[in-house]
Amino acid sequence: MSMIHDFGRRFKLTRRDLLARAFNGLGLLGLGDLLASDASAADQSLNPLAVRPPHHQSKAKRCIFVFMAGGASQLETFEYKPNLEKYAGQAMPKMSNLKGELAGKSNFPYVVFPTRFGFGQHGQSGRYICDLFPHLAKCVDDLAFVHGIKIDNNNHGPATLHMNTGSIFPGNPSVGSWVNYGLGTSNQDMPGYVVIQDPRGAPMNGADVWGNGFLPASYQGTLFRSEGSPVINLRRPAGMSREQQRLEFDLLNRLNTQHAAARQETNDLEARISAYELAYRMQMEAPEVVDLSRETAATRQLYGLDNTTTAGFGRQCLLARRMAEQGVRFTLLVHGVENKKYSWDDHGDIGGKMPRHAGEVDRPIAGLLKDLKQRGMLRDTLVVWASEMGRTPFMNNIPPSKTPGRDHNQYALVMWMAGGGVKAGATAGETDEFGLRAVGESIPVHDVHATILHLMGLEDDRLRYFHAGRWRQLTNLGGNVLQDIVA
Repeated sequence: MSMIHDFGRRFKLTRRDLLARAFNGLGLLGLGDLLASDASAADQSLNPLAVRPPHHQSKAKRCIFVFMAGGASQLETFEYKPNLEKYAGQAMPKMSNLKGELAGKSNFPYVVFPTRFGFGQHGQSGRYICDLFPHLAKCVDDLAFVHGIKIDNNNHGPATLHMNTGSIFPGNPSVGSWVNYGLGTSNQDMPGYVVIQDPRGAPMNGADVWGNGFLPASYQGTLFRSEGSPVINLRRPAGMSREQQRLEFDLLNRLNTQHAAARQETNDLEARISAYELAYRMQMEAPEVVDLSRETAATRQLYGLDNTTTAGFGRQCLLARRMAEQGVRFTLLVHGVENKKYSWDDHGDIGGKMPRHAGEVDRPIAGLLKDLKQRGMLRDTLVVWASEMGRTPFMNNIPPSKTPGRDHNQYALVMWMAGGGVKAGATAGETDEFGLRAVGESIPVHDVHATILHLMGLEDDRLRYFHAGRWRQLTNLGGNVLQDIVA
């Protein structure tokens, strides 16, 4: 499309005119699709965040994506496997069809070890939930689980990118960027895509987790801080009035527009112009959105803001609800810092660390689900829980450690979804008796992404962007919607 655009400018034709006049030559290339994409691109160049109609009607209007950085153990959260207790201390049976790091580890005498924590059945669905999550267990009938998800790499960096961008390589748009690109946002005074990371630090890969990749820069996530000024450098300089600032922005926009008019590839500049305008509007609205002082004592308690253990993630979850109320299309919450002390990467002492992880997030995430539901917002808000990988059912140490942990496991990630369009209480996929890998075919990440897009009203094979000589999409070569969890 960029070649057509350049040719059209050179000869003072719009891309639409050029394509119309070249109908016979381009007919075999699917002219209707190109025209539709061209019209969409033209609309987005005028206002990249303008509301655009979904590909099909859907219940979900916004998404809150909750990411547990470090590889949350499925065996201490949502996978109840009695055989871990039955075969505790025995050599792990050799498993076939493994590749890479896990295939190598299967040749060593690692031993099975059980979780230190109990599991109980909850709700009408009778779903097993680890006792570390008593608050989330009360919401279990609103959740749909996906078991046996396969990640394409067994290391944190590539795996984190795979879950958040659909590729193990950097430079690709995040899920939120694709959703923002496809639907725009209803509140033009707020970003369409907001990121609220762990107040203790950034996840593995940092801003690449919420980057725009090859999509225009307007679609990247905007990092919000959970306390103080929501965005760094958002406030006006001391002594400058709003009127003075407006005059400066008007001058800057005129200069930028003149500069762009004489050039062909101006996506970054157009995004910067849009960002300046958005920042100007956010100065009025964003500080109020992150001001939690107006919330009732009951609401603050629901999210755990009255407890030092839960207050950090509780603020993140409460801010996510406020973002949803303000029409923000996609909000990413990150719990965990790289693969260090505060991440879910428990290679050692998983029995001691898991209570801390779960204790920090259980009450806040349950509070978010309950709050959305009682406000009538869960029906049109998609909530997704994810991590970048699962963990192994065998001990991470040879010889066995007194404080064992679990290793990386790219074959057994467990996720859940709730809210708009999700079939509450449903299940997709299944893992083996040890929770090591899927029974039958693994569920690839691109099927999960295709399902998220579908629930948001977007069709994976229609949400495309022309880059590096071909049409690109979130799932790369396509994904299948997990119909088992779609209402």
